[in-house]
Amino acid sequence: MKHVSKYSFALISSVCLTIIPLLFTSVLTLWVIAHETEIGGYSGKVWALITVLCCLTSTIAFTPPTFLALVFGYFLGWHAILPLFTLNMVAIFLVNLITRWLDKDRFKTYLSENSKVRNILENIKHQELKIIFFAKLSPVLPFALTNFVFALSGAKLRNILSGGFFGMIPRTVLAVWTGYQAKEIRRLLENPNEGNLQKILLIVLLVASIAGIFYFLQPRKKTRNVN
Repeated sequence: MKHVSKYSFALISSVCLTIIPLLFTSVLTLWVIAHETEIGGYSGKVWALITVLCCLTSTIAFTPPTFLALVFGYFLGWHAILPLFTLNMVAIFLVNLITRWLDKDRFKTYLSENSKVRNILENIKHQELKIIFFAKLSPVLPFALTNFVFALSGAKLRNILSGGFFGMIPRTVLAVWTGYQAKEIRRLLENPNEGNLQKILLIVLLVASIAGIFYFLQPRKKTRNVN
């Protein structure tokens, strides 16, 4: 009971970061569909304000980046790439900053008491950039949750930002392209992976992500010097 109370921040936050995006995007989907014509007439300044707002909502797990990429891609086309990557990087930075400030390595210390978990954390430490890259490559792993987990693990901020940036390039470009090709916003948001090519590419990203994470989480054999 003492451990649950002491580390409830990390446990409760992990659950919320998985559930909240599903609930919020469901509501937001209905709003976007109902106001498609109005949104289509937004100026560049309005979209700039939306980008700033989405930086905050992505930080607190309200808006997943794939959902935003679909919507931005639908209304802005390829011009959506720059604001999307900007808000994603800002959100990753803010989540890392807030998590470390609130948790202060308490959860990492608690997990390290378990030898198996400690070994996993050690593997992550030695392969941070690669593991973060493959985690962000996945179209399935929740954006906010992975940001939160890597912040709790004590990963270096530069690796979190670099791995997040390069890992999210394929999935973001795919989502923007899907949105750009869509004919109707309702059909896009209700069936985001309708096309066969999109499904194939998503499967490729998912398989590559799982394979990469699994490979780099495996214990490495230490080489011995033979005299």
